[in-house]
Amino acid sequence: MLGESFEYAKEAVWGKWLKWVLLIIPFMTPGYAFQIYRGTKPAPEIDDWVATFINGIKLFIVAFIYAIPVIIVGAIFLLPLLFAAISQDSAALMAGVGSAFLGVLVCIILLIIIALILPMAFIRFARTESFGEAFNFREIFAKIGQIGWGSYIVAWIALIIAMIVFEIVMGILAIIPILGWILDLFLMVVMMIFVARYWTHVFDNS
Repeated sequence: MLGESFEYAKEAVWGKWLKWVLLIIPFMTPGYAFQIYRGTKPAPEIDDWVATFINGIKLFIVAFIYAIPVIIVGAIFLLPLLFAAISQDSAALMAGVGSAFLGVLVCIILLIIIALILPMAFIRFARTESFGEAFNFREIFAKIGQIGWGSYIVAWIALIIAMIVFEIVMGILAIIPILGWILDLFLMVVMMIFVARYWTHVFDNS
């Protein structure tokens, strides 16, 4: 699945420079991923730029809604530290640091849970075009159960390893002023297409 996903991403943009440049525009790559999540093969062309842009915004909204609990929890646990820093009370400051540390732990746990859910939520949303289905947790967890939780975790680990390789390459390129940063922008597009295709594989081959 990793190999095919990379070939898919390469096919999507290699030699298609105008399309590659277009996908750098904010929300365009998520909008393109929206089509990939539908199981489109070979890699789709961008026939409707406006629809692709709007679909990208829709996926961003879904992701933002999922992030709201993390934002709320983070704010609740970080506020005591902020108030303690303003008051300059050493006891309150220590309590605030403890609260912030606990908040970070809770936020990390929430982020892991969201990361597990989000790929399946994106695909369900893309295939049904219903915001409600992106938050249909019973069906999402049923799908993960159908894939198998062990297999799903292994799929995540394999993707994380692949992403680390991407990040190393991008980190090396970032050393090159200007040109390296531009190349990183192009590689980011490839990485997002790769990830979308990978999760589509996981979903469809359950």
